[in-house]
Amino acid sequence: MTEAAETRHFRALFISDVHLGSKAARTDFLLDFLRHHEADTIYLVGDIVDGWRLKRSWYWPQGCNDVIQKLLRKGRKGARIVYIPGNHDEFLRDFPGIHFGGIEVVERTVHEAADGKKYLVLHGDEFDVVVRNIRLLAYLGDWAYDAAIAINVVLAAVRRRLNLPYWSFSAWAKLQVKQAVNFIGEFQKVVAEEARRHQVDGVICGHIHHAVMEDIEGIRYINTGDWVESCTAIAEHMDGTFELINWQRSSVIQSDSEVLEPIALPQTLVSPASDMQAA
Repeated sequence: MTEAAETRHFRALFISDVHLGSKAARTDFLLDFLRHHEADTIYLVGDIVDGWRLKRSWYWPQGCNDVIQKLLRKGRKGARIVYIPGNHDEFLRDFPGIHFGGIEVVERTVHEAADGKKYLVLHGDEFDVVVRNIRLLAYLGDWAYDAAIAINVVLAAVRRRLNLPYWSFSAWAKLQVKQAVNFIGEFQKVVAEEARRHQVDGVICGHIHHAVMEDIEGIRYINTGDWVESCTAIAEHMDGTFELINWQRSSVIQSDSEVLEPIALPQTLVSPASDMQAA
């Protein structure tokens, strides 16, 4: 309990796919995470605001304001905050180089880690053929995803009453569909190839809501996950090593000091601080 509540300071934090404006956004978990994590630089790697859903019906509870205010406060205290728009907040792509309240908007960037390795940082939707070329199908998929998230909400309420840990139906269902698993694999390869083309050591992205750190043919592929299903973020330590943090189940589930296969997020570990926050 005490360890989970301690504030940790990192060289950089990478967060994506919060989907503020969606009823599925876990603003409670994210606020708890932001209370206990500080960084010199915070990268918001796309889909922080869900413009698609806000266009369909306006939904902006106090939790969304609290997240924005928390990030702005970190910026006022000296953190550099870089916002890389995704497809759901693509309206911000019209403002590259602009600063909003201390938040810098860029289309993509290169992050140099403390050990000198360079990472291409982008959202990743430009490598999603459906989003890029078949927008109507993308919207239909978004509606289906909404339905899965609605089931998530009901299941989460039932599991809380039974004193069971959070479990994402939508994440589980996605990984049962062969096409989705194949898509994730192909997406990772294409994004890694883009990093190779830019002659960098790795890539940090979001978009597909599948948190992982792995090496793909010599390129370090890192996906931040999301704050809808997995509640994950990537953190860079002062020595340039990276951690994949899952704030709903455990404080750390993978770090560069470990040699691990690509992971499936565990279902049994719960972060005490975040679990109490959600309850």
